[in-house]
Amino acid sequence: MSVIIKIAQLVIAVAIIILVLLQERGSGVSESFGGGGEAGFYQHRRGMEKVIFIVTIIALVLFAATSLVNLFIR
Repeated sequence: MSVIIKIAQLVIAVAIIILVLLQERGSGVSESFGGGGEAGFYQHRRGMEKVIFIVTIIALVLFAATSLVNLFIR
């Protein structure tokens, strides 16, 4: 059982890395803090960007859950 959880954590971790790298971000330090650009301070996510964002959150929750399960199984 512990081996299955560790494999699941590994797969989820790789998925999180890929999903984070797929997310589009601004080009510059001011974009990171919401400044500059035409979008202003708040930008709506639409289409595939929104799907990737939601799947990333779900993967993070799954990773945290498997980590807690792994902690209590020992």
